[in-house]
Amino acid sequence: MTESRPVRIAVDIGGTFTDLQILDVRRGRVVAWKTPTTPADPSEGLLTGVRDAAARFGFALADVGLLLHGTTIATNAVLERKLARGVLLTTAGFEDVLEITRHVRRDIYGLAPDPFPCLIERDLRLGVTERLRADGSVETPLADPAPLLAQLRALAPEAIAIGLLHAYANPAHERALRDAVRAALPGVPVSLSSDVSPEIREYERLSTTVLNALLMPVVQRYLEKLEARLGEDGFSPRIFLVQSNGGMCSLKRAAEQPASLLLSGPSGGALAAERLSRRLDRPNLVAVDMGGTSFDVSVVQGHRIGLVTQGEVGGLPVRLPMVEMRTIGAGGGSIAAVDAAGRLTAGPRSAGARPGPVCYGRGGAEPTVTDANAVLGRFDPDFFLGGAMKLELAAARDAMAARIAAPLGLSVEEAAEGVLRVTNAQLAAAVRLSLFEKGLDPRDFALLSFGGAGGLHASDVADELGIAEVIFPREPGTLSAYGILFSDLAQDIARSRLMQADPAHAADIAAALDALRSEATARLAEDGVPDDARAVEIAADLRYRGQAFELLVPWPEAPDIPALLARFHAAHRARFSYAAEGEPVEIVTLRATAIGRLDKPEEHAPDAPEAAPHPAARRAWQDGAPADWPVWMRDTLRAGDRVQGPAIIEEAFATHVIGRFWTASLHPDGAIIARRHA
Repeated sequence: MTESRPVRIAVDIGGTFTDLQILDVRRGRVVAWKTPTTPADPSEGLLTGVRDAAARFGFALADVGLLLHGTTIATNAVLERKLARGVLLTTAGFEDVLEITRHVRRDIYGLAPDPFPCLIERDLRLGVTERLRADGSVETPLADPAPLLAQLRALAPEAIAIGLLHAYANPAHERALRDAVRAALPGVPVSLSSDVSPEIREYERLSTTVLNALLMPVVQRYLEKLEARLGEDGFSPRIFLVQSNGGMCSLKRAAEQPASLLLSGPSGGALAAERLSRRLDRPNLVAVDMGGTSFDVSVVQGHRIGLVTQGEVGGLPVRLPMVEMRTIGAGGGSIAAVDAAGRLTAGPRSAGARPGPVCYGRGGAEPTVTDANAVLGRFDPDFFLGGAMKLELAAARDAMAARIAAPLGLSVEEAAEGVLRVTNAQLAAAVRLSLFEKGLDPRDFALLSFGGAGGLHASDVADELGIAEVIFPREPGTLSAYGILFSDLAQDIARSRLMQADPAHAADIAAALDALRSEATARLAEDGVPDDARAVEIAADLRYRGQAFELLVPWPEAPDIPALLARFHAAHRARFSYAAEGEPVEIVTLRATAIGRLDKPEEHAPDAPEAAPHPAARRAWQDGAPADWPVWMRDTLRAGDRVQGPAIIEEAFATHVIGRFWTASLHPDGAIIARRHA
């Protein structure tokens, strides 16, 4: 798909900052901008950022043809439980599935573990007289819904989730009930499990459908505010939202299936890592995105980012395809404290965008990881955000002294270093777990560090992990937006269909694949994707007969069954160190991804400066002692220049600490490559 207007903007709205990447095809360059997030109405901060970027980089709002938008609206609503009041309609006798959940103990040593969250109370879960068998045939017809509709009216729900038993095999009862509900309660959003997650496993399917329903009013309100701002000063781009699978979807699709937005923002960073692994010829990367509130870890192996068919947000399972990622509450805004036992902690509580870290001067009183870095001299207080924000170092020191140093009997600098050590240990543990659970060795990977706070911690984290190479990409503070900038439209379609992966069932499998491809093509046509920009990718969830779990296996050779079996055995061996090639294999779910290719304009590396760089110096602390560290400006570095640590490299929206025993140099692509030499 091509766009006639010359400017494309990608936006990633985070908890603290809104990041923009702007591609102007007239100049063939990508530039970055950053502006504070406006939590009360994120669309306000978005438009402010676009206006500021237009003034700074010399384009008109009317020049913007595409706005590709990643957002944490859905994620934050779930985490903070700021959701609509909903009702669940399910098959009579199954009203308690949401509370029964799975018999899994998360805290295996806890005598009184926290219960699994349940978003809809028991009196708002209503049983429907009907029943389908597992093959989709009708055992009990759908009863007259009139009495049920009377109950619904009395409950006055803001959203309704419908999840009937085995509706993935036959959606007829759900659709009939939806039509009756819409006629009785016009304007109330309704979510069907057969639309949102038509897959086996009742609890996960119901959980996903309920999340989707309760998010519909939340996301719709935001989209209405966003659309209301279109037209101002000629700003009328075509808008697509980023989904958890890393692909884009239309506003209409986002309003219907907001659960697909739950990893909207972080997935952009994973996409950028995949793109950079090819540009830099680094097939194996651990991508770490450290922003203001969280630390996201994704793994690129063989130039490909991992995808999973089920994830978890706020303790709730979400059975939708999403980028494989581990997230912990550790960011620049994570609050440091001394607990009742005298233990130093950092996070997961965050100061967020308002009030933010103490050094921001916006009323924050609790010291954060950013304050610790500021106290240790790792920031230029007059150059934060390229000079757009002045840091208040005295306030940060006072907060660190009162709340951390005094209770622990330490100096201010020792307390700040303690905060960083605790934080770095948490970051390294998240990376280690992401690799070890796949049987991977950190020494076989390079660390790709991005996010506004990532560069301050990357070399220390790499030291803990035994990783010998760290990559600081161009514009690291807005790299998630960069990944979004070069993404495509993508919609996932799944159909659970239990059958043996055997040539004897080739006709049934081929028919199911044809139906998937037809639906995928129809969705692309609905989004206005021309024929030459369409692609459909097929995958399958497979297991050995008797297993209770599946592996997602790409199937580019579909419907070639022997090729699928070979891929499954290889994937099983890679994941579990063995493959039972003589055992029968079952197809549990067939999947199609409908892809609409967006035009990928060429980007150019920045021009190299002619003059040799001249580093300044700044007093910074390490291991309890101050020293004068050289400070380099990134845009003055040339290919071949070497930065010997300990040193600091600064740019407008990020600061990078090159640790002791590390040497950094500029790659021709514009990335900084740091290598450990001892």
